[in-house]
Amino acid sequence: MCFGKAFLSALLVTGLGCLGLAPRASAQAPKSGPALAAALDFPEAPQPQSGGPRNQAGQGQQNQADSTKQPQPAAGSATAKHKPPPQPKRILGVMPNYRAVSAGVLPPPPTPREAFKIATENSFDYSAFVFVGITSLLAEGSNAHSQLGKGVPGYWAYYWRGYLDKTDGSYWVDAIFPTVIHQDERYYAMGEGGVVKRGVYAATRVFITPNYHGKNSFNTSEILGRGVSQAISLAYYPSQTQSASGFLDKYGYALGRDALTNVFRELWPDIDAHTIHRHRRQQ
Repeated sequence: MCFGKAFLSALLVTGLGCLGLAPRASAQAPKSGPALAAALDFPEAPQPQSGGPRNQAGQGQQNQADSTKQPQPAAGSATAKHKPPPQPKRILGVMPNYRAVSAGVLPPPPTPREAFKIATENSFDYSAFVFVGITSLLAEGSNAHSQLGKGVPGYWAYYWRGYLDKTDGSYWVDAIFPTVIHQDERYYAMGEGGVVKRGVYAATRVFITPNYHGKNSFNTSEILGRGVSQAISLAYYPSQTQSASGFLDKYGYALGRDALTNVFRELWPDIDAHTIHRHRRQQ
C-alpha cells in the first residue's frame, strides 16, 4: 500500500519539526523555537515527576513555597469549571486506555513491572481479540494478501498473524524498549486548546516522548519497537510482503495507526463530556 509510505513520510517530517518545540510559555520565559511552533504554541509533553526521595523532597518544598505565593482558585471559579475531563480507563466502554495520563497529572516514571503490565493488558484484554477479528475480516474481504486465501481458512490465516502483530508490537513498544532506554511510553493528554493543535500534538507523540528525567526525547521506543516488530512479521507473512516496499507499507500503517489512536485518546474525553453525557442529561 502506498498509503503507508506516504503517511510515514508526512508524519516523520511533522514529528521531526515538533522535536524542536519550546516548552509551554510562562510569564518568566518567552516563547522560543521555530516559527511554526511559535505560531501554533505547541506544548511539550508534561514532565513526569522523578521517583527518587531527594527529588520528591525538593518537589514537596517547592510546591509548599509556590502555595504560599500563589492564591488558590476558589470553588466554582473559571479554572475549576474548565478543568479538562480525565482520561477514562476504557473508551466507549470497550477500547482499553491504560497508557493514557489525564491532563495535569504528573506520575513518577513507570517501573519495568508497570510497563510490562500495560503491555500485557493491551495484548490480552478481550477487546484485543475483537479488534483483531474486525481488522482480519476487513483484510480477508479486501484480499489484502491473496496468498492467504479466502473463506474461513483465509480468515484464520489473517487472524493469528494480526494478533501476533499486535501482541509482539505491544511488548516491544510499551515494555521492552522503554525499560532498556528509560523512556515513558504513556500518552500524556494535553486536555485543552484548539482541536487542530491538540490533534497535531497527539499525532506527533509517536516521535516525541518524555524520558525518565521528564525531558522530551526522540521516541526511540516507538520508532525502533515498531520497526523490530514489523521486521519479525516478515517471517510469517506471504513472500510478496518480504521486500523493502512491503516492510515500509506495514511499518507506515503501524505508525499511522498509533498516531490516530493518540488523537482519538486526546479528543475522546471532550467528545464524551460534550456530546454523549450532555445528550443523556437532556433525556
